[in-house]
Amino acid sequence: MLEARGLSRLAGDRAIVAEVSFGLEQGTVTALTGPSGSGKSSLLRLLVRLDEPTGGTVLLDGADYRNLPPPVLRRRVGLVLQTPFLFAGTVADNVRFGPAQRGERLSDADVDGLLARMGLAGFGERTVDRLSGGEAQRVSLARTLANRPEVLLLDEPTSALDESARGEVEDVVRATIADRELTCLIVTHDPAQAERLAGRILSIDRGRLVGDRSSAARAPGADRPAEAAV
Repeated sequence: MLEARGLSRLAGDRAIVAEVSFGLEQGTVTALTGPSGSGKSSLLRLLVRLDEPTGGTVLLDGADYRNLPPPVLRRRVGLVLQTPFLFAGTVADNVRFGPAQRGERLSDADVDGLLARMGLAGFGERTVDRLSGGEAQRVSLARTLANRPEVLLLDEPTSALDESARGEVEDVVRATIADRELTCLIVTHDPAQAERLAGRILSIDRGRLVGDRSSAARAPGADRPAEAAV
C-alpha cells in the first residue's frame, strides 16, 4: 500500500534519514521505534512531503508520490501529530475542515458518528479550549479520519498524555484501525505500546533502519521483510 524506496534527507553533511526502505501491506499496523533524535518523526514528515527527500521516493499504491499534488497525498495518507494542533472554534468545525477544502460539507450526522466512534458523543459544539489532552488528541484523529485516508500515520499520539488518557486513545486507535481496515504506521518510544498495537516493529537509529521484526501481536504481514515491495 505504501513503500519507501531509499528514502533520504540530508541537512548539510548530516543524514537525518538515510536510505530507508520498507513496505506496508494494506490493513496492517507497523510500529516505528528508536531513541530520541533517531529520525522517527523526520521519516513521517518525508512520507507526506512536509519535508522533501534529498534521495529516494515513496510509492503509494504503486504510484510515485511526487506525481500527486501534496493536498491529495495528505488526504490519502493522514498524519496525526504528537501535539494536536486544533483550530479555534468548535470540535465540529475542526472535523469538517478537511472535506471543506475539497468543497464537501460533512452532515451533522457524519460529524456526530465520527465523534461517537472516538468516544466523544455530543462534543460537536464544544469549543476546543474546553478539551482535555486526551479529548483533543481524539478530535485530531477524528479530523484526520474525516478525509477517509488509506494510510494513517501516528506520531507519538499518546506521549504527552497521562496513563488514563493514554489507554483511552490506544483503545480508540485500535478499534478505528480494525473497523476501517486501515494501513497504519505508528511512531512510539514505548516498546510495550509497540507490542500492544502493532504486528510488526521497525527500529531506526541515526536515520537508518536497524531492525525489522514481528511483535507479539503478529498481525498479518508482520513477517514480510522491510524492503519488500507491496
